[in-house]
Formats: sequence, structure tokens, C-alpha cells
Amino acid sequence: MSAYTDLVRLLKDDAVSGVEGKPTLKQRGDKAYWYAARRIGSEMRFFYIGEDSDGTRARIDRIEALHATAKERRAERSRLVRLLRAEGITPTDRATGSILSAMADAGTFRLGGTIVGTNAFRLYEGELGIRLPLGGMANTGDIAQFEKLSVALEDQVDPGLAETFSALKFAPLPGLVLGRTWRWAQGGSGQLVEFLTPAFGEETIRELPALGVSAQALNYLNFLIAEPIHAAAIYRSGVLVQIPRPERYAIHKLIIADRRRDGAGSLKASKDREQAAFLIEAMAEDRPDDLRRAYATAMDVGPRWREHIANSLKRMHNTMNTLNSI
Repeated sequence: MSAYTDLVRLLKDDAVSGVEGKPTLKQRGDKAYWYAARRIGSEMRFFYIGEDSDGTRARIDRIEALHATAKERRAERSRLVRLLRAEGITPTDRATGSILSAMADAGTFRLGGTIVGTNAFRLYEGELGIRLPLGGMANTGDIAQFEKLSVALEDQVDPGLAETFSALKFAPLPGLVLGRTWRWAQGGSGQLVEFLTPAFGEETIRELPALGVSAQALNYLNFLIAEPIHAAAIYRSGVLVQIPRPERYAIHKLIIADRRRDGAGSLKASKDREQAAFLIEAMAEDRPDDLRRAYATAMDVGPRWREHIANSLKRMHNTMNTLNSI
């Protein structure tokens, strides 16, 4: 866990040192965000760095030093990845790693993109310091982003994700809405990437201008991707990504499993319950306060949320007892 924590820290340092321009703080509502201001031709462009925090400010204060030590950090990251592999942490496979690396380089995660689904679950191994049961899991990679983020942060990925996917031999999959692509498939590898965004009512296809793609809007997703955390994908010398908080992931799986009760969703619902049960048992031991807070937050939202959670827990007696005891 120490090696993993150090790797994430170094990757976060690199994320700040790689953005060129004068650091500028902007207020957006009740929050503040840091940008790097850079003139391109006659136009002043603002490149998003991150939300204002002690950690972000500390990195900005050290930005010159970070530039000077880039080579040393890369060598140390490579050493840490070798150490983590030797200790048995599950690496990200080549196909997924190349996708995540290209998306990170384009600024997807810097702009708030958050990995959800199986690939996020796999990354909890480093965050929680546990071995995960990976057998029989799907290879679908889902990326979620708040639709409003593209407006709040005034930035966009460069190059656009459509261009990035084309270079990786991905092809857009046809959807119900003409001209709106939210699913991409890679020929040969079987890799599938889907873009999702929160819905608060009708689950439609919406635009994500910051990423240059469309997304399937889903209810309950807002709970999952609120307050995401950084994670390191073990590929090459590490890739910095964002994933949901593990306690929110676990509770969200209880909700989604119940929504998938009918027809073809039954197998996925069983997998959702397995992932939820595993994380809840692990976090009840090491992070009970975080788990209790996420559970209470979801239960307080409303009767539909409580109904979905209760229906899943009726099939999961040990998990229900664990949640009731924390």
C-alpha cells in the first residue's frame, strides 16, 4: 500500500507539472478551480488543473521544481510499478492500459471523467490493499462524467476523444439517436468503451462538450461519481485515472442490481451483488465510518432508493447483517 500510495502521489505531481501556463484561480459558484492560462495566437486559453485544495496549491507552489525533477519521478514510478507487480498486484491488461493512457493524455480524467464498472472495481486492489476475486468479470470499460462539468470548467480534451479513439482503431457503434455516439468498440480486442452521465429523470442521450462525445444519461449515477478519488492503473510506469469512492461504488451496486431484475439483466445483477458484498465486507473491517456514511446518504435520498437497496439486501443476508452492525 505504501508503494501504491507513492505511485499515485508521483502521478499527481506529473499531472500538474505537465500543464504549461500561469496558474490562475477562478471562482465557480461556491467552489474555486485552478487553471493554467496560456496565450495561443491572439487567444488566451485556460487549461484546467484541478479543484482548489491544499494539495493542489502545494503542487502549484512547487511547479518549477516538479518540472526540473520530471526524469527522476518517471524512473521512480517505473521502480514502484516493478515492485507492485512483484508483490502480486493485478496489472491493467495491455488493451485497457493503452486506452486509459491515451485518454489520460487527452485530459479525460483531468476534466472529471471517472471510470466506473468492472475496470474501476479492479483498481480498488491498490486503494484498499486487498486481493480481488477477478474471475469471470466482463471487459466493459465505462467512463462517466457530470454533464455540467464541461460548462463549469471551461476546457476541453485535446485531442478530442473521437480522434483519440480513431487512432486506437475504435469504431463508433450506431445508436438510437443519429449523430450521437456514446459507445465505441475496438476491432480485434473486443474492448468496449461507453460514456455515461447522470440523469435526474428521463434517461436520454446527452452531449458532453468537454469530452467531445455524447453520453447515456442514467439515474443514480450522480451518487456514484460524486467525490471521486485518484487511482493508478498499473500499466507501463503508471496511469493516473479517477474512480468512484469504494463505499459509493458498493452501495450503488445494490441499487443497480435491483434495477436489473428482469430478463437479460439477471446475470449482471448477480455480479453487481457479488462486487457489493465483497467491498462491503472489506470496508466494514477497515473503513466502517466511510461505509456507514455512504449507506446513510443513499438511504436518506428517498423511498425509491431505499426500495432498491432493500430488495438487493433481501438476497444478501450476510451483507445486510454487516451493514446493520456498523
